[in-house]
Amino acid sequence: MDTPVLCPVETNGITLLCRVWGPAEAPPVLLLHCRGADGADWTRIAERLAAPPVPRRVYAPDLRGHGRSDWPGDYTAETMCEDVRALLTTLGPGRADVVGHSLGGLVAYLLAQRHPGAVRRLVLEDVCAPVPLDPPRPPAERPDGELPFDWAVVRATDEQRNAPDPVWWDHMDRITMPTLVIGGGPTSPIPQDQVARLARLIPDARLVTVDAGHLVHEKRPEEFLTVVREFLDA
Repeated sequence: MDTPVLCPVETNGITLLCRVWGPAEAPPVLLLHCRGADGADWTRIAERLAAPPVPRRVYAPDLRGHGRSDWPGDYTAETMCEDVRALLTTLGPGRADVVGHSLGGLVAYLLAQRHPGAVRRLVLEDVCAPVPLDPPRPPAERPDGELPFDWAVVRATDEQRNAPDPVWWDHMDRITMPTLVIGGGPTSPIPQDQVARLARLIPDARLVTVDAGHLVHEKRPEEFLTVVREFLDA
């Protein structure tokens, strides 16, 4: 398989590490990982998307606070969204298809709300609607040893998950591009009624369930690729 090009990119006051696959002239796809992972999490999917007969230019950054990107301490989803917007501007792919998993899906739909001209089509993998958690998620205990991400990311994202900004809900109607919402089914820890609710909030969204749990693209890569390719090529 092709080895990705590793691109450190100065963006929004920090450096993000971005992995890039595929021909420079091919249609661009941006892949955004979940909390605690990094862009390498998408390697198997990215290799397939970048391959013939219909190759794509695939970008998979480490979000701030993760992997080999900077760990600056500010980890709101809005800030991550602006990082990604600046990354797209710097790398120059123009309008991209955007695929986001879990936290990456939250960042992806904020990008679609705030900068709709940057997103051609949107894929949200096992992402729930922005409703407050009741009861709230209790503070998580940091595991021992070194981590591949900044533990402050957990505190910041749990805080926003417990009490999301109402604007996230109110601006769902700004997501006007075609959107595919992929649910992980009953074995996912993400409430699937909330995944379905997210799909209903977005004007041009459809919902597909792949019974794989939360890690759809990892556990069922062939099914994930099939539904994503059909959607992107439509």
